[in-house]
Amino acid sequence: MVPGAPGVPRPKYHLRTVVLDAGHGGKDRGCTGVKAREADVALKIILELGQLIEENMPDVKVVYTRKTDVFVELADRAGIANKHGADLFISVHCNASAPSAYGTEVWTMGPHKTDANLSVAKRENAVILQEDNYKERYSGFDPTSPQSHILFSLYQSAHMVNSLRFAQKVDRQFRTTVARHSRGVKQAGFLVLWKSTMPSVLIEAGFLTNRTEEQYLNDKSGQSYMASGIYRAFRDYKTELEAMNGE
Repeated sequence: MVPGAPGVPRPKYHLRTVVLDAGHGGKDRGCTGVKAREADVALKIILELGQLIEENMPDVKVVYTRKTDVFVELADRAGIANKHGADLFISVHCNASAPSAYGTEVWTMGPHKTDANLSVAKRENAVILQEDNYKERYSGFDPTSPQSHILFSLYQSAHMVNSLRFAQKVDRQFRTTVARHSRGVKQAGFLVLWKSTMPSVLIEAGFLTNRTEEQYLNDKSGQSYMASGIYRAFRDYKTELEAMNGE
């Protein structure tokens, strides 16, 4: 009998593998506050999130793009997720803007609606300037060109619905149980999400250029709150998807 054929039940879906990506690292510090570096804060949140999943969901395999302060090229981050056949890709970053800017953002791949969305994507994508042969590797993509981002952001992932489903759950957790100010779920063209062949989100945990948020994100308890919010969203997403795709 062939699964999916008439009268034959589909095999139940199980979310088995998640890839956790701490943005930046090594020679790429990311954005900085007075004391905190994006690469360090992102890694601490990711490691705590991974520990929560490993302790509470032994049936889920957790894969990290980095567990130490090393530089990983953007294409390799998605490559790790693809190689492991991941069911979900979660990338954590910190934001930078005017000192008055604050709040969380959860991003999925898609066309940017505003210049502000474009500027966030341009900042995160500029990492490739530190990579060798980036023009060949990213199909001639120029991180300094608005036209490049506009064309690139039209790329529509087959996994957009579930990417948004998970992003909305993360955003809801940040607004409610973590009690953070949310700037919403947004879309733009991020290279780190571009070649991932599964639902994927990029989380901006807050602004290191805002002194209050920097103190929160550079503190172990703040990092724990953020990780636990993402974990609860992951738990709810897994439960919902497995129920929807059951027998």
